Amino acid sequence: MMEKWHSSLVDRADGEYALRLQRFFRTGPGEYGEGDRFLGLTVPVVRSVSKTFSDASFEDVRLMLSSPWHECRLSALLVLVEKFRKSRRSPAARRAIVEFYVRHADSADNWDLVDLSAPKILGEWLVGNPDADLLDGLSRSDSIWRQRIAIVSTWAIIRSGRYEETLRLAERYLGHPHDLIHKATGWMLREVGKRDLAVLKDFLDRHADKMPRTALRYAIEKLPEEERKRYLSVVPATRRR
Repeated sequence: MMEKWHSSLVDRADGEYALRLQRFFRTGPGEYGEGDRFLGLTVPVVRSVSKTFSDASFEDVRLMLSSPWHECRLSALLVLVEKFRKSRRSPAARRAIVEFYVRHADSADNWDLVDLSAPKILGEWLVGNPDADLLDGLSRSDSIWRQRIAIVSTWAIIRSGRYEETLRLAERYLGHPHDLIHKATGWMLREVGKRDLAVLKDFLDRHADKMPRTALRYAIEKLPEEERKRYLSVVPATRRR
């Protein structure tokens, strides 16, 4: 099945669009996506192909996750998302999918791969199966992608009405050096604020002066202008960029 799955994506390759994706996902030397290769497929096309192979075995998924092509790895992750969705009545099957996902998390090596998979697999699992050790392990990894998986996974937990995991990781990431973690952290804090503004403001009142400016901007995006200005004003001048 893997060969047919792979061919179904490769046969739709668009070289011109692939060049645009390589620039968009920062694949140049020293950039976060350095060396990533693209076929040039839109997400809807990858989703359409993935639906055809949603019954693929874990071994076929593993092989696709090892592909040098970004869209093949994306398709494998979307198949895992669909497998997880279909197995809602089997906790054992869901646990196996989560364990497989975490084991192969390094294959989700760009922000779109993380964002389209982590909340719908790991996040949904953690809603009913809280596991601080798992999230802490991912967040303390040397891999920026595992770190992003940890914080973005909490989106599903936020939607369930629980915020402590997001707030704990956001506090841990206050001194993080990478813009991709700043953006993800601010995004998740903004999602908290959509559901409980008091919780967001409490976090900001305690930490806004220590937050990376990008994270703060993302977090306060939905606040009234005057409040946004007030929070931004507490950022030390040396970190205003």
